[in-house]
Amino acid sequence: MRIVVADDNTIVREGLTSLLRGRGHEVVPVSDGDAAVVAAASGEVDVVVMDIRMPPTHTDEGVRAAVRVKAARPAVGVLLFSQYAEAQWARALLDVATVGVGYLLKDRVAEVGTFIDSLHQVAAGNVVLDPEVAAALVQAPRTVAGPLDQLTARETDVLRLMAEGRSNAAIAETLFLSGGTVEKHVTAVFTKLGLEATPNENRRVLAVLRFLAD
Repeated sequence: MRIVVADDNTIVREGLTSLLRGRGHEVVPVSDGDAAVVAAASGEVDVVVMDIRMPPTHTDEGVRAAVRVKAARPAVGVLLFSQYAEAQWARALLDVATVGVGYLLKDRVAEVGTFIDSLHQVAAGNVVLDPEVAAALVQAPRTVAGPLDQLTARETDVLRLMAEGRSNAAIAETLFLSGGTVEKHVTAVFTKLGLEATPNENRRVLAVLRFLAD
């Protein structure tokens, strides 16, 4: 893959660059959001790894740059990679992109293989969220009634775990259910949210995005 790494912390930026190059990926390291936007627009980039708090104010420059990248190049994956789990930052990105986005916490990525797999998932158009980020989104109060209110408590549990990136097998293990029961709950979620099977859309991703957006 061709990857842009945007982080103003030299150690993090160079460390990620070395790690990814060592595994055969082409990497363009940059130190601010504007440079990341330019790099993403200037070549065949698969995914941008973006820190959130970058110069000049060290607040949300990375998120705003990520939004610009997705607006200009929807096919480019964007992975926010931060020390902080903030629902508003995740929502800002999810509001403009329904595919190829992610948000991981630096301190929770313990295995290189997991991080690389997340990059591949985002580059392939999937949504990858750290469980803590997903939990922050889930815990945000919903004030407007909608299709999600039709879900049973168990269906909501299944959808919440889907939002944390769990597979059906992992959901079954967590909830002490059989694989077949989980599949039935997942199908019920799709039905109640009005998500029909089509060759061009991933219903699992759409269900998670619906859940996180409400």
